[in-house]
Order: sequence, then C-alpha cells, then structure tokens
Amino acid sequence: MRVLVVEDEKKTAAFIRSALRGEDFIVDLLSNGDEVIPFLGHQSVDVIVLDIMLPKQDGLSVLRALRKIKNTTPVLLLSARGGIEDRVEGLDAGADDYLPKPFGLSELIARVRVLGRRGTPRQVSELRFSDLTLNAITRTAFRGEKLLDLSPREFLLLEFLMRNSGRICDRGMILQQVWGYSFDPGTNIVEVYIRRIRDKVDEGFPVRLLQTVRGMGYVMRIEL
Repeated sequence: MRVLVVEDEKKTAAFIRSALRGEDFIVDLLSNGDEVIPFLGHQSVDVIVLDIMLPKQDGLSVLRALRKIKNTTPVLLLSARGGIEDRVEGLDAGADDYLPKPFGLSELIARVRVLGRRGTPRQVSELRFSDLTLNAITRTAFRGEKLLDLSPREFLLLEFLMRNSGRICDRGMILQQVWGYSFDPGTNIVEVYIRRIRDKVDEGFPVRLLQTVRGMGYVMRIEL
C-alpha cells in the first residue's frame, strides 16, 4: 500500500514515515499543501495522511480541492484541534477519518490500514490490456493468440504491471510488491526481469506495451 503523508513538522513527519515503513507501506512525504495535487497528477496513492495546518495551502483547502476534481483517495486528517466542531468541519470537507494530535502511532497505523482496505477495489481474475490477457486463476497469459511462457516470478511481475496499467511503477514499488522486499538489495534483479517480460510480451509485435520511463520506472501503455 502506498501512503502520502503531508506534514510540515519535520519530526512528526519523520516519526510517521518511519512507523508506516515499519509496516511495509510505501511512503511519500510532502511538507506544503500546494504540492499535493501536482504530485497526485503523476503518482496515485492508496491513502493520504493530511495535516490541516500546512504552509502555502492548508489541509482543508487541499481536501476540498481534491474532492472538487473527483479524487476519491481516502484521507485521514491530522490536527491539533480535536473539538467536535473541528472534526465535523473536516468530515464535511470530505475527510474519511480524523485523528487529533497528539496521537499514538499504533492508532494512526490502524486507521491507515482501515482506509486502505476501504479504498482498495476488488481485484478481478482476468486482466486485459490491448491484445494482452492474463488470468490470475489459471495462471496463463496470452499476447493475441500466443501463449506466453512465464516463470512464476515473471507472471507475478506482469500481473502487477497490468493491474497498474497507465501508472508508472518505480523500482521500490516493484521490489516490494513482487519480491516482498522493503529494501533495495543492490542488484539489477528488476531490470533483468523487466527485460525478460519485454522479450516475451513485445517481441514480434508491432505495438510495444511495456515502456521504460527514464529515471522513473516502468509502465504498461501503448506505444508504436
């Protein structure tokens, strides 16, 4: 699960990031309110932990702007103001949950988990992207009429990329979701498997589906 934490108090932000990473979440960190919407324009997340008191654009304004553009990512608001009126204002602005400061990190983690489950759609067993199909039950994949000969790890990687088609998946995401690593092992294992997948998915076809976005990661999208 990928969590965006928007908190300008450096010590609090560091504590939250460390606690969430300790639970194997991928954590992105921002300190200014006006950075949130531009960030979400190129990176989707599963949950947003959003402080209300932020520089440049306060959390409630950010939240209202997100809901105005139909962004439905679950949001957990953080605030030093924990009165009933403050909570109601936050929930009315579109928050999914509200946690007053000071809070326990274990409670924050539990609330993030709940919101992540709420925001996760039911995964379908058959995936399609262009003429590429994958069945997670039969563990088969086809490009057109061609059956792809995939190892178990190659299948997991292709499934992850297809479930995130159109979304740039960076090295850290792939290592965590496909290999279960919460750290970078310092090898080129991702690049090796991407090359194997590309050879099997795109070789011999006029339309390439697996793209490399230099300096960012990999994405399933159509390119001639």
